[in-house]
Amino acid sequence: MTARLRSRSLRTRLLVLITAVLVCVCAAMALTTVFAQRAYLLGNLDNRVGDAVERNAGGASLHPELTRDLTFLDEGGQPAGMLAARFDAKGDILSAAVVGHDAPPRSLTTAQTAALKGIAPDGSTHTRAVPGLGTYRVAALDASGIRVLTGLPMDDVLDTISGLVEVEIAVAAVGLTAAGCLCAVVIRRQLRPLGRVAATAVEVSHAPLGRGQVTGLTRVPDRDTDPGSEAGQVGAALNRMIDHVEASLAERRRSEEQVRRSEERMRRFLADASHELRTPLASIAGYAELMNRGTDRIEPDLAWRRVNAESARMRSLVEDLLLLARLDEGRPLQTAEVDMAALVAEAVWDARAAGAGHVWQLELGLDDGPALVPGDEARLHQVVANLLANARVHTPAGTTVTATVESTATTCVIRVRDDGPGIPPALLPTVFERFTRADTSRTRAGVLEGGSGLGLAIASAITTAHGGRIDVQSIPGRTEFTLELPVSELPPTGTATVARTAPV
Repeated sequence: MTARLRSRSLRTRLLVLITAVLVCVCAAMALTTVFAQRAYLLGNLDNRVGDAVERNAGGASLHPELTRDLTFLDEGGQPAGMLAARFDAKGDILSAAVVGHDAPPRSLTTAQTAALKGIAPDGSTHTRAVPGLGTYRVAALDASGIRVLTGLPMDDVLDTISGLVEVEIAVAAVGLTAAGCLCAVVIRRQLRPLGRVAATAVEVSHAPLGRGQVTGLTRVPDRDTDPGSEAGQVGAALNRMIDHVEASLAERRRSEEQVRRSEERMRRFLADASHELRTPLASIAGYAELMNRGTDRIEPDLAWRRVNAESARMRSLVEDLLLLARLDEGRPLQTAEVDMAALVAEAVWDARAAGAGHVWQLELGLDDGPALVPGDEARLHQVVANLLANARVHTPAGTTVTATVESTATTCVIRVRDDGPGIPPALLPTVFERFTRADTSRTRAGVLEGGSGLGLAIASAITTAHGGRIDVQSIPGRTEFTLELPVSELPPTGTATVARTAPV
């Protein structure tokens, strides 16, 4: 409703403005025409008055001794309504008469004669209102002492000018009415898109943007976004603003969602970390209490072994948490050129020693040169070791675990593949999150029976810190972790190409 009222107000103001301009133009044209026509008619009348006064002066000069003689008015061809007068050197009117219609000249009255006084005999024309006769254009002339005044009525000129003014007013009124109607129609058509734009803006302003609604905002129709018109430019600008508002709200919603997920992960992280730390602490406290009591229920050597085991478990967990915290803070890692082929081979040998019940294989495909990666050797070894340990812990004895190293001109790819039962589909999307375990129970017998759920999270964080990428694909009978790292920009030093598949 407000947009409609504003649109009407704008149309009204434009119509009033255009009408005022048209009125000014018509008035200027009319005044120009009237003044031009009046000047033309008065000039023509002045010429006739000049001719008449000269002719009357010539007639009066035939009888110079007759100072009151007006017999020249009896001559034929004198127009009806013309007046003439004789005056002396002092300017006093001696005699005056006016030519009638089909009648002899009639003398003027004293009042009429008084209206003709004060006119210099220099031939210039003057306008005088003569009582009972109307307005006259008069001129006086002194011809060798014979002073004659002659005047012609201006009624025809005034009537013509009055008629012209009336015609122009009528024409201007009709023209302004037609122009106003046409302008109203044109303005209404031209401002109709602007009204739709205003309605769209009002509708968007009523949208619950404060509650985070980011979709479904009304747009200005395409027909109202033509850049060739001002209203179209406004509509296009409004659409761009709405797009920006939606993008900003969407970004804010994503940020809020990320913050919410981060807070949830943090709460879960703290809960899991506190529980993981509480378990070995409870064991250590329990065994310490038993040893303090000196009971025979447990041997001291066994108690000390359990205390050491739980301490090692707690120390490993704290070190893992500290490493993740440092990686989250973005602390720089040590950087050196690391031979990933040698590193993976060493990690496989270590895994074979820890999991003799598995079959371990190493594949090296270095057709494009050595697998040299810039990074922290200890951390990269930890990544590979965690992937191999994950395969060892979560697969039964007899499972074949294959580590593959491939090198290209830009990337070093390391794959750890096993033919075990695979990762549960529900666990696969969160496998790299912290404290993610296939065994969801928090209570486990000890550190040797399973990890803390931080191994793959650490592997992912270290890989990201090295500018790499880690991924996993798993189906029953085949689980493969893929680690991609950028290779060193240093030129190869002639290392021999190795391509082999062999059990370790």
